[in-house]
Amino acid sequence: MNHAELEKFCLSLKGTTTDVKWGNDLCYLIGDKMYCVTSLDLPMKVSMKVLAEEFGELTERDGIIPAPYMARNHWIFIEKSNAITAKEWKHYIQQSYELVFDKLPKKN
Repeated sequence: MNHAELEKFCLSLKGTTTDVKWGNDLCYLIGDKMYCVTSLDLPMKVSMKVLAEEFGELTERDGIIPAPYMARNHWIFIEKSNAITAKEWKHYIQQSYELVFDKLPKKN
């Protein structure tokens, strides 16, 4: 996965918006809540939310660490884009989107 592929996939998810935060991080949001964050620099590095039960296993992989400041909320930081497969990239981004979406306040 590269920046262009990440952007294309994230923007295909309904209601996704973007914002640049902290000067150089592109954030993908649903309902103003982040579900995926990537540095605009190369090499691409990405943070996203995962299931609590997946967090430990994923952070044991080479190239994936607990996300700084967000690990307590089960966010991972992918330092090497080849740490997960293309299929896993889409799965975990979609899952992060759904985890964040499910926590949004319901409209009356």
